[in-house]
Amino acid sequence: ALGQELFKIEQYAEMVLHYLRLESLSSDLVLREHDVSALVRETVRKYAPVFIGTGIRLDLAEFTMPVLTDAKWLGFVLGQILSNALKYTPAGSITIRPDPADPRALFIEDTGIGIRAEDIPRIFERGFTGENGRTELGQISTGIGLYLARQVLSRLSHTVSVESEVGRGTRIRLGFPDLTEM
Repeated sequence: ALGQELFKIEQYAEMVLHYLRLESLSSDLVLREHDVSALVRETVRKYAPVFIGTGIRLDLAEFTMPVLTDAKWLGFVLGQILSNALKYTPAGSITIRPDPADPRALFIEDTGIGIRAEDIPRIFERGFTGENGRTELGQISTGIGLYLARQVLSRLSHTVSVESEVGRGTRIRLGFPDLTEM
């Protein structure tokens, strides 16, 4: 339990540092071809103690998805999305897989508490916590993580969309432009 609390503190400190760097993000970007699956596996390893401690099951598909991105910043975004999925999934699973309809897109799905339909359009606003940010799960929500994620994704020319149903879970879709179109 103490290890998990230290991990949470480290994550909040990392979020603050990324927030402070956001203004100079353009000069900090190093765009290269990276395999999204390698970045996902690295992020999952970082969160392994949380998966183990909570008993949340991970279903990670085997895939290869080369994209032009900044590994550090996309890793940060993947961490924010995975952190939220873990935070709002008291039991069940998280699935990470390519979108079967688009080889240039990734799904991160959870079986958590879901997001109210009226909150979905606002979850990427700075400071917005919605109903789930005030739930009985006892989690602290700053409303900064998804705001930062959207800002970073926008600067990387990646897309993000959300589908969710209260009580059933949430699906985040990350889209990456074709390398030949860049």
